[in-house]
Parts: sequence; structure tokens; C-alpha cells
Amino acid sequence: MGLSKSQAAIWQKSKTLGSGGQAVRLTDEMCAFLLSIIVDDLGLQSEFSDLPKPHTQFYTDSPLSSLTANHKDPKNIFERLVGINEDADTYFACLCALHKARLKYERILSTQPIPTLEQVGPRGLLQYGKLSGNALAGFLFWRKWFFDIDNRAGQETGYLFEPIIANAIGGTPAPSSKSPVKRKSDNRKGRQVDCILDNKAYELKIRVTIAASGQGRWQEELDFPTDCEASGFQPVLVCMDGTRNSKIDELILAFEAVGGAVYVGEAAWKHLDDLAGPTMAQFIEKYVRAPIQDLLSKASNLMPDLVAKHTGSRIEISIGSESLKIRRGEEEFADDELDVMPDDAADEIES
Repeated sequence: MGLSKSQAAIWQKSKTLGSGGQAVRLTDEMCAFLLSIIVDDLGLQSEFSDLPKPHTQFYTDSPLSSLTANHKDPKNIFERLVGINEDADTYFACLCALHKARLKYERILSTQPIPTLEQVGPRGLLQYGKLSGNALAGFLFWRKWFFDIDNRAGQETGYLFEPIIANAIGGTPAPSSKSPVKRKSDNRKGRQVDCILDNKAYELKIRVTIAASGQGRWQEELDFPTDCEASGFQPVLVCMDGTRNSKIDELILAFEAVGGAVYVGEAAWKHLDDLAGPTMAQFIEKYVRAPIQDLLSKASNLMPDLVAKHTGSRIEISIGSESLKIRRGEEEFADDELDVMPDDAADEIES
């Protein structure tokens, strides 16, 4: 029957992320592995006896480059799969987006530059004399490197999380430059929206904490439902964590005051499942909800022992009794050389 134009575009887009030195491209062998995961998830092994069973789970401590499978024509597998399940193309697009993001972050860890004294030196004045010059300089280097990789993690997750959820439920993320939701204070400026679905504008959150934000930033949060209502959209708040506090209560009131809808905790996950349908609800459960819930349930207020070592070719970080080994590449990318995600980044997983 062949692929439709949109399905062919999904196949092509799903194989590449970004440009420049940190671009990520999925090989046919990687795509075959991801397809084998999907076939296994959907219980369709009997329909694809020519496709090897996945040798490991998607979330694994194995090197991501080892997640491959041998098949001479994975595109044909994709074509057959979407012929059996109409949502399999979105499932594939979202799983590819997740895998590419993990591959890219693995590359970031390998190439993020070690800070220079010029970058961190003045900060040493705040603690100078507390340690020897050598020890303090080393501490400043580590602190800045951890800050940099955490900042990149936040950036890459932002490019990934909302678009995956939006596409899973049949909506579209809207960057500020293309958003139909305008600011009430200045209708020439658009507001970034996590997901537009019909006449609804979704704000997707994992958690709203009591931690104080800058007053301007929190006011931005409170203005979102008003801006949506003024632009002709019903604002919808979806907060995956059900923990209540004064901040989430204030945000709920802001949404409800303009006729918005609110889903918190279990109600949030159920709402997403209902919109996604059975196939994509399975994706959300296995690759988004279950990992997040696992982390939330196991997080402790106690900070485990942490040891970080840098040998030049490798960084080894020990957390309690476990360790993470990061192979350092020969090439480092300065911050101004890192590729910038364009406004249409979410198009990578559009179906």
C-alpha cells in the first residue's frame, strides 16, 4: 500500500535531530531496534517474525550506541506496522524523539567544555581563603561544569517533554513566534503554549512547588489563562503531580476564574490517556509516567555521597554505591558553537 506523504515525512524527520557538530542521526540499525521495541510493546511479534526481538529494554544502562538491530529494510517494517496500527507512526515518532534526545545528551556529556579560570575566577572571591587556591579552583571548575550540563538537560528536556505529550494526545506545540495565543497586554506578542488542541490551550506541568519564583515569572504563569481566554481559547492546566500547596491552588483559581479546565494528579494522567487513545496512552504510561513516578517515589531529602573524578579521557561520578562513567571526546564545543533549537523544533515529531 505504501506510506502516505505524512507517514513518509515522519520516517524521514524521525531519523535526524539538529544540525552542526552535535546533530544526531539515527541509523537504519537504530531504527530497526526502536521498531522492534514498538512491535514488542504492541504485542505484534507474530506479524513480524523477520524482525529480531529487542535484546534489551529501551531504558537501559547499556551504551545507547549499542541499541541496534539487524534488518535489511526497517522502512518496510515501519510501513507494515502503520498498516496494522494507525497510531504506530506517532508512537515511532515520539520514541525516536526520546531516543535522539538521550543520544544528544550523551554527546553533550562527552563534549561540554571544562570551564576556564577566566569564566569562574571572580566567583572565587566569595570563598577565597576557605580552601587552598588549588582546591578552590578545582571546586569552581566542577561546580560550573555541573551547572552547565544541568542547564543543557533542562533545555533539551524542554524541547522534548511538551512536544511528546502534545503529539501523543493529537495536539501541536506552539512556540511564541507562531502562537495563536496573544498577550492581553500586547496582542502583537504571542505566548508559547505547550499544546494547542482544537479550541483548548494546554499548560503541561510535572509539578508546581511552593518554592518562591521571581514575582515577574510567577505573574507570567497567572496571566496565561487570561491571555488564552482573551485569544478565544479555553485554558487547560494539566499537572501530573497531585501534591497540593498554595502555589498550585492559586494557579487553579486563575484557570477556573476564566472558565478553564484543571486536571491534577491521577485526573491529569487519565485525561491524557483519554485523549491519546489506547496505543499512545501505552506510550505515555511506559516511557513518560512510569519513569517520572519511579523517580518521585524514590527521591529522598538525604543527599547521597558524591565523588567526581576526571582523568582526561573519562569522567567518573559515584553516587552512593553506584557510578556513572562518561567517556570524554577529543572535541569540545564552546557554548557559542552549540546548535540552537529552532522555533519549529517540535515539527521533528509532528504527525
